Amino acid sequence: MTARDYHVTVVGAAGGIGQPLSLLLKESPLVTKLSLYDVSPVTPGVAVDLSHIPTGAEVKGHSGGADALAAALKGSDVVVIPAGVPRKPGMTRDDLFNTNATIVASTIKSIAQNCPNASILIISNPVNSTVPIAREVLKKHGVYNPKKLYGVTTLDLCRAEVFVAQSQGWDIASTQNKVPVIGGHAGTTIQPLLSQVKGAKFTTEQLKSLTPRIQDAGTEVVNAKAGAGSATLSMAWAGNRLTQSILKALKGEQVVEYAFVESTIVPGCAFFSSPVAIGKNGITEVRGFGSLTAFEKTNFDAMVPELTDQVNKGIAWGQKFE
Repeated sequence: MTARDYHVTVVGAAGGIGQPLSLLLKESPLVTKLSLYDVSPVTPGVAVDLSHIPTGAEVKGHSGGADALAAALKGSDVVVIPAGVPRKPGMTRDDLFNTNATIVASTIKSIAQNCPNASILIISNPVNSTVPIAREVLKKHGVYNPKKLYGVTTLDLCRAEVFVAQSQGWDIASTQNKVPVIGGHAGTTIQPLLSQVKGAKFTTEQLKSLTPRIQDAGTEVVNAKAGAGSATLSMAWAGNRLTQSILKALKGEQVVEYAFVESTIVPGCAFFSSPVAIGKNGITEVRGFGSLTAFEKTNFDAMVPELTDQVNKGIAWGQKFE
């Protein structure tokens, strides 16, 4: 493959995350073909709109049912899935489970049939459950590869980077990839490791305020949009960040990103977000996260049972999906 021989498909491309994500992917020099799928009839129009941007990626839109989805996925190297309903005020990510579980499972079934070797990046919430669902559906079709299934937790890191930089008076760009966030992607399952931020000096008050702010930053956006939406632009940026790393890895670079993947890091919890090394054939190593302070350990111990329950809920649902 040359540097521009990658086919990326966005499932849910007409939505609030899908459109800006598709725009960012259109700009990528690593994308030759960009397929957009959504049930919405506006999807071909989104594709035409993007096709007027003078970059090399060929864009095609697909809308409708299962046949259109299959056509979009055929031969894809990377599939990014932001499809589903967004959170509204008062909703938790878990409230989205029943609707988004079916959307994700149906998409994964089509991936298994049309591009079984693709790297799969799941944005659709609740990620703590939708990624385990995806594993079970892929297993049923005999194509599960733990090295190529990722839950996108990148936005948690992005938010942590911004908030830490603000608290320290640092240039925000200098904190990229320097603030560890482990665990899951919902509320208290999001565990920032502020003790591991090199050069940072946090007061007790900052630690107590920064941790819950990072954990609940999604609600901050939902409330600020007054019921009109959730985090879309920042999520698109974060999704693109992980996608670009996956594409670089496909090209032959060795990259390290945080992602929610199948893991044995935490006994009894089948999926966990921690640093993962990624190469040409997918994940090469799931890494640990170092030592925790007493404050972090207290939060961690409280978080693990909740995350495990959410993971197991997804596994059980996925095993029943036909």
